[in-house]
Amino acid sequence: MASETFTVRTGVAAPMPGANIDTDVIMPKQFLKGIDRAGLDAGLFHGLRFDTSGVETPDFILNRSPWRQARFLVTGPNFGCGSSREHAVWGLRQFGIRALIGTTFAGIFFDNCARNGLLAIEATTEQVAALTRIASDAAGASVTIDLPQQTVTAGDVSFAFTIDAPRKHALIHGLDAIGVTLQAREDIVSFEMGHLAANPWLRRQGSQA
Repeated sequence: MASETFTVRTGVAAPMPGANIDTDVIMPKQFLKGIDRAGLDAGLFHGLRFDTSGVETPDFILNRSPWRQARFLVTGPNFGCGSSREHAVWGLRQFGIRALIGTTFAGIFFDNCARNGLLAIEATTEQVAALTRIASDAAGASVTIDLPQQTVTAGDVSFAFTIDAPRKHALIHGLDAIGVTLQAREDIVSFEMGHLAANPWLRRQGSQA
C-alpha cells in the first residue's frame, strides 16, 4: 500500500507534553471494532476531545485554533506506550498528523509509525522543550521538517535529527513494507524462475510458471 510522500513539510505543531500517553488514550478501544480503517480520525484522542455527551472539550489543544489544523505533535516521553494497536497510528494519519517530535516513543508504536508513513523524530529534552514553547504560542506554532536534510526548524530553534536510512527512504517515496519489497520485484522474479528451473519438482502440477 502506497502512502503520501514526505520531503519538506511546514505546518502547525500542537504541544502534547504529557508523559506516557498510551495507545488507549490515542485510540480508545471502542474504535477497534470495525473491519476496516474507516472513521478512525473520529476516535483520535476521543476521551480528551469530547465530553461524555459527545460535545467538544473547548480547552483540549486540538479543539482550539490554530492547533485544530495541526500537522505535527510535540510529545512527552514514552508516547504511544500501552497496547500494540496499529489503529493509533492510522487514526493520527487520518486526522492529518504527519510527524511526531518527542524524546522517546514506545518501541512497537515507533515501528508502527514507520510502517504507516508517520515520521517519528527522537530529539533531546532541550530540543523538545524549545519546540513545546514555540508550539504553545498560537501566533507562531509553525514548524518545518526537512526530511531529506534531516532538520527541524521553528522560530529561533533549528536542529538536526537522525533516522534509519530504510525508514527515510520509505517516507520520502511514500512506501510501506510491501512497496519497499516490490522495488526488488525484478530480482524476486528472477530468483523465483531460476529456483524453479533448478528444482522443477516444486512447480504445481499444470503450472506454466
